[in-house]
Amino acid sequence: MQELQEKLASLREYLDIPGKERRLNELDHFLADPELWNDQNRARSITQEATGVRNVVEKYRSLKSDLDGLSEMLELAESDEEREMLLEEQTSVEQRVDELYRETLFTMKHADTPAIVRIKGGAGGTEAQDWAGMLARMYMRWAERRGYKVDILDEQPGDQAGYQSIEFIIRGEKAYGMMSAEHGVHRLVRVSPFDSNNRRQTSFASVDVVPEVPEEEIDIHIPDSDLRRDVFRSQGSGGQGVNTTDSAVRLTHLPTGIAVACQITRSQIKNHELALQILKQRLYDIEMKKREEEALAARGQQSSVEWGSQMRSYVLDKQYIKDHRSGLMQHNPDEVLDGALDDLMWAGLEWKAGKRVADEDSDDE
Repeated sequence: MQELQEKLASLREYLDIPGKERRLNELDHFLADPELWNDQNRARSITQEATGVRNVVEKYRSLKSDLDGLSEMLELAESDEEREMLLEEQTSVEQRVDELYRETLFTMKHADTPAIVRIKGGAGGTEAQDWAGMLARMYMRWAERRGYKVDILDEQPGDQAGYQSIEFIIRGEKAYGMMSAEHGVHRLVRVSPFDSNNRRQTSFASVDVVPEVPEEEIDIHIPDSDLRRDVFRSQGSGGQGVNTTDSAVRLTHLPTGIAVACQITRSQIKNHELALQILKQRLYDIEMKKREEEALAARGQQSSVEWGSQMRSYVLDKQYIKDHRSGLMQHNPDEVLDGALDDLMWAGLEWKAGKRVADEDSDDE
């Protein structure tokens, strides 16, 4: 019980509950002002902030009250039966404390927004394309398990299997927050199903994740002269109307070389608008990362190499998955590839928040 109380006290400090309580009073004062609703954007922003702050404060208050009451009842318990019932309640409180702790892992901006995910096979032809397809299925199954919605924006099928590339949006509670630690290069090691000699192959695929930032926050103007626009026939299974017309749109930002395609609707105009919106999201993300690096340099710090070829390995012939950042190893690759990703995701978020680091000598083969 003492350890649990200390953990909650630590969370109170980390979450700055007194500061959040003061901020909540300010936000409630703003929300009580009828003039606020004359500015819809400001009203929406304050309402969203108040909801988030109130959620954390109320969770903490409820936990503190329940933990104090539980501690008193344990001191007064006289029989083993009473203590056993109270220990069951303690287990429930411990789980709630862990949930509150996880709130501290969403240190990234826009954690509550949808996640725009792009998966691209690396060098290696069919092997890498099949791996990109396996990763896409893994994230879609994960989203399905959590009740999230997935909209495919663009897909370039592989020559024999999987995808050359695929891009989709995941919508749901803290979708970007959960997916943010998946950004990077994923490595697959397996006995190849495409090799008649059953040789062991290593394949790579990149996973790029950016938040779907609200449009009012993105102050980016892209001149027409900076864009190349191509239209083409949809290659996905979007229905007969999509697949028989040149409705898909690809926009290339000439200064950076970033290309975004969209074939989600039957309307070329709507696909153009969606592709332009996503392009702005990617340019915004690049600018935000640049500013973060400049801020670290100004403080005399070097930004860590967050993503690289050793992010995570899926070694199927030896039945394990190893996250090289957090050090977490699991021996259930079939389940993970079917969407059981939460443990790996939470470990990745702990790493991003600076709360977990793999041992230097814990690397795999």
